[in-house]
Amino acid sequence: MSPNPTDNAMRRALARARDGKTLDIAEATTLLHARDAHLETLLDHAGRVRDAGLEAVGRQGIITYSRKVFIPLTRLCRDRCGYCTFATAPHRLESLFLSPDEVLEIAAQGAAMGCKEALFTLGDRPEDRWHQAREWLDAHGYDDTLSYVRAMAVRVLEETGLLPHLNPGVMTWRDLQRLKPVAPSMGMMLETTSRRLFEEKGQPHYGSPDKDPAVRLRVLEDAGRTNVPFTSGILIGIGETVTERAESLFALRKVAREYGGIQEIIVQNFRAKPDTAMRGMPDADLQELAATIAVTRLVLGPKTRVQAPPNLVDSEYELMIRAGIDDWGGVSPLTPDHVNPERPWPQIDDLAARTAAAGFTLRERLTIYPEFVLAGEPWLDPRLNAHVAALADPDTGLAREDAVVTGRPWQEPDGGFVSLGRVDLHTEVDTEGRTADRRDDFDHVYGDWEALKERLPAAEDTAGGGAVRGDVREALRQAERDPAGLSDAQALVLLDLAGDPSGAGADDAALDELCRIADGLRREAVGDDVTYVVNRNINFTNVCYTGCRFCAFAQRRTDADAYTLSLDQVADRAWEGWQAGATEVCMQGGIHPDLPGTAYFDIARAVKARVPGMHVHAFSPMEVINGASRTNLSIEDWLVAAREAGVDSLPGTAAEILDDDVRWVLTKGKLPTAEWVEVISTAHRVGISTTSTMMYGHVDNHAHWVRHIRLIRRIQEETGGFSEFVLLPFVHHSAPIYLAGIARPGPTARENRAVHALARVLLHGAIANIQCSWVKLQDGLCREVLMGGVNDLGGTLMEETISRMAGSENGSFKTISEIEAMVAPTGRPVRQRTTSYGVPDAERLAAARASDGVCRSVRPNALPLLSLEASTKL
Repeated sequence: MSPNPTDNAMRRALARARDGKTLDIAEATTLLHARDAHLETLLDHAGRVRDAGLEAVGRQGIITYSRKVFIPLTRLCRDRCGYCTFATAPHRLESLFLSPDEVLEIAAQGAAMGCKEALFTLGDRPEDRWHQAREWLDAHGYDDTLSYVRAMAVRVLEETGLLPHLNPGVMTWRDLQRLKPVAPSMGMMLETTSRRLFEEKGQPHYGSPDKDPAVRLRVLEDAGRTNVPFTSGILIGIGETVTERAESLFALRKVAREYGGIQEIIVQNFRAKPDTAMRGMPDADLQELAATIAVTRLVLGPKTRVQAPPNLVDSEYELMIRAGIDDWGGVSPLTPDHVNPERPWPQIDDLAARTAAAGFTLRERLTIYPEFVLAGEPWLDPRLNAHVAALADPDTGLAREDAVVTGRPWQEPDGGFVSLGRVDLHTEVDTEGRTADRRDDFDHVYGDWEALKERLPAAEDTAGGGAVRGDVREALRQAERDPAGLSDAQALVLLDLAGDPSGAGADDAALDELCRIADGLRREAVGDDVTYVVNRNINFTNVCYTGCRFCAFAQRRTDADAYTLSLDQVADRAWEGWQAGATEVCMQGGIHPDLPGTAYFDIARAVKARVPGMHVHAFSPMEVINGASRTNLSIEDWLVAAREAGVDSLPGTAAEILDDDVRWVLTKGKLPTAEWVEVISTAHRVGISTTSTMMYGHVDNHAHWVRHIRLIRRIQEETGGFSEFVLLPFVHHSAPIYLAGIARPGPTARENRAVHALARVLLHGAIANIQCSWVKLQDGLCREVLMGGVNDLGGTLMEETISRMAGSENGSFKTISEIEAMVAPTGRPVRQRTTSYGVPDAERLAAARASDGVCRSVRPNALPLLSLEASTKL
């Protein structure tokens, strides 16, 4: 335990709590020691904060609970916690897992008794420790325990109507994607952030891989990124110090502030159990519990719901209410608390009476808290809307006391391919612009902007900042002599030739030399041709709730600029592109919650049915993950199905910067680096080629750029599946992260020259084609990078909405004539290519020339090409 604070320190901390001041860890630690008279004062302050929070949401004087059944799906676990009697060994169980019939019997009995929540509790990934668990899963057709959890959650929804709340332990980002469509809420106790209790032999979490505090915090963050209403909390009295307890509360506060997805914090007191390693430990004192609840309330604030399990507080219900709780958690009239079986639940009528004696009214809620019920998207998956709506009061979000609990179908949406919204945005963005510079939910959809600033990557000392002429000369010599042998430090020296964002420290002569070297490598790799593809971009929807903070394209379904194309409209646009000579259609869209995981297959089939000869270059790794999660297929199986549906290659977008420290600033909920790498590598393994990309110049630094390019090269050396590397400078004008004052306004012109040249150097011998983005660069800067290692200009596009919504000023299409005019001053030949850098057939070349590479629908006032040629001669 931490040393007891002085009386003066206690009084100062209480005064700050009274005045509503933000507490620090030291003050919280002090208040956790409050007892007797000081505790009484602390409880008063915490109670006032709780009451203000309830009043703010219209629930004055109400304490909630959830009527539930407890479904112990399996008691096997790969961890070995010193206080747990729930987890056991296979030989002690009659059955390793509850069977589907047993699950449904419990749920059906609960529904008959008016329960509305099915709490799935189980051990962490038992198949990783127990071969018997692995064999059971294999015999019953499940890839892993979480696949069985998902299947049983669907059965419970369909056959009983109870709402699943899933507590399967540690989950990955992809696990959360898989499980969100089948459960309105999930949970996992943080327990403690004490590494000592995890790392030291003899401590309660030693030997339990899932109790690593860093791993558990990552789960909480991933739940927030995935917009899952999530329950967490701390377990007190397991050997942590009071300071460690305070640190745990502040870690929870950080996650709650940044993502807004923590729906409740449980403060649970340790109770010693026989037959455990900690059977001799004293139970946590109930005054200590009350003090911890009160400090939790003060640290987490009025918006957070705070819970104490009623079966663990003896008769001290009023004390816990005075401490600041506003929820009793799940209470079952049917099943025991399988984690604390020696502590029976109170009868609900008795709990209501105890609550009333303290001056409050007990009301039933659902497993998903009222605030999230009322908010709806993105917190509640559309597949669960009907199930929740059947049980929820539409005005309060609380449970309807008269609700009939009965099974309802759970199914994927029917496709969502109804033409809706501003479907002409692809042309109107150039003529009329976007409706507003930001979404109406700007202040909260991306998380807490102030909390986000704490995540900004620390500035790194780079070699170039203090480079001397000798360092520069040696780095340049190395780049020319042996590009593959260039060290990271030398790469940073070369990037830093661009100077800082103001231009200070730039070395233009050396930068010119770097570009000369890169252009020589380009000539060696691919010759002098400048290539482009005639293609048609189709962004089939911009409805998306992922929360990418750099993206100005994504809209809520109710926003004025939101749209979704029908399958016929997608096919029509592909046909228009084909008539204009296109050889490729590039398709990406928002992560629309109504689209099923098979929607991507339908889109590819629709294009191939209309235009069999069109190359379908479609679906980013984020879309692949989304499709695989919704269909519950593996990444490989989903990609194989996509190829069979007509997908020919993938865009390697959604990469941004492949460093999670940067990614979690740039985006709230996009896929982590490891998932991007897995999707891309798997695509290459099954024979689907991809591009590779890097979006730079926002909250990153030069060291991130070097590491990103190195990773791209490593993947290419392993798989050989990248066709090109595309550099995408950040477009800032309407990007939320720029409007919030966090990102800088994109890279400088010198940085653009330097990074294009360095990409050529670092990727020499691995990726032959380096592409610049005319959409994001002005024509003059495109010419400069063409003379510094770049050989490809991308496509004519025909429509480009994503960058234009962010404020790009370079238009939505570029004709062949414009491309040729842009390149002409360089003196290099220009050549049309296919997606795979081959030569289109004569018919495609002729069609492209006839249209100038852009369909008439996106430039309705354009004259026929012949007239344009005639007018030029006059």
